[in-house]
Amino acid sequence: MSAPPATRTTALHAGAWWLWALGLATAASRTTNPLLLGLLIGVAGYVVAARRTDAPWARSYGAFVKLGLLVIGIRLVFAFLLGSPVPGTHTLVTLPEVPLPDWAKGVRIGGRVTAEGMVFALYDGLKLATLLICVGAANALANPARLLKSLPDALYEAGVAVVVAMTFAPNLVADVQRLRAARRLRGRPDRGFKALLQVGVPVLEGALERSVALAAAMDARGYGRTAHVPRAVRHTTSVLTLGGLLGVCAGTYGLLAEAGAGYGLPLLLAGLAAALAGLWLGGRRSVRTRYRPERWGARAWLVAGS
Repeated sequence: MSAPPATRTTALHAGAWWLWALGLATAASRTTNPLLLGLLIGVAGYVVAARRTDAPWARSYGAFVKLGLLVIGIRLVFAFLLGSPVPGTHTLVTLPEVPLPDWAKGVRIGGRVTAEGMVFALYDGLKLATLLICVGAANALANPARLLKSLPDALYEAGVAVVVAMTFAPNLVADVQRLRAARRLRGRPDRGFKALLQVGVPVLEGALERSVALAAAMDARGYGRTAHVPRAVRHTTSVLTLGGLLGVCAGTYGLLAEAGAGYGLPLLLAGLAAALAGLWLGGRRSVRTRYRPERWGARAWLVAGS
């Protein structure tokens, strides 16, 4: 199941997919209920199966799912060997405990393994896996190049770095699949540790060649060039941006803390206003133009709001 071919008029804004996925991730971060986490995973998987295209970045969702399963397994192994902060009364097994020095109080290796501690580790690992799956869903649905076009001018250079980093995982998955298919055609095994090592070297070589070619292409197209801005404007931009981000952090803390509810919201709004003003001033250093800017329509509002 895949989405119909998207044209320029029917394609959804890439930022809408990321807002939708971040909303799912926020909901997942506030609960350890396995039913709710399973529902979020099911929603993300269904939407990816129904709406993703045949683009290279759309193939990375399976890798994020496998990474989430690996996180759950590692969390369970750590809880089994190193113990759990949740005390329990139902003992599953008692491991030989390694004596540790006095400065390592609160840390143990081995000892009593309880059912309550393992269940807590399972729920905690499932929450982390759900966060990874939500990020993988956004990575599989959103076009990185179109997302980059929607960033403010002040964040364009940082956005280029983030987009390059986001496209690394899909290209890596595509290279691994291509090399495994080539090994199968040659009658060589494509599974196991030895096959993984033999596939890893060509994948690393291809990634290095792609990075060098991308750096040369970006330099030839003028990436990194900035316009001349007076020193006073640069200092004002730095002060507004840094002060606004600090205000957002302090305001968020005030909203979450019981004692800071009175000053939290005004400080958060003032920080947002200062940060936006700093981004607007910082955009004057950018010398790029926008060709066919992305439009945020009603469908994007519905997806982001869901």
